[in-house]
Amino acid sequence: MSGDDSLTRAEELLTRLEAARAELEQLSQGESGSPERAIELLGELAELAKAVEEELERAQRQAESGDAQS
Repeated sequence: MSGDDSLTRAEELLTRLEAARAELEQLSQGESGSPERAIELLGELAELAKAVEEELERAQRQAESGDAQS
């Protein structure tokens, strides 16, 4: 996977992360918010954040190895 592919994947993950965060915010503002769903969303947010970090690190490694080859 190239550095650009990793950045594209990170952007996709960030979009999903933002959607989950918005849903969590909506749950917190409503009276009928489900605590179970909120816990699920928190877990999803943690997983997505970790995946974004991994993709960014992968992109950085690709960029550094590309610089070393130039």
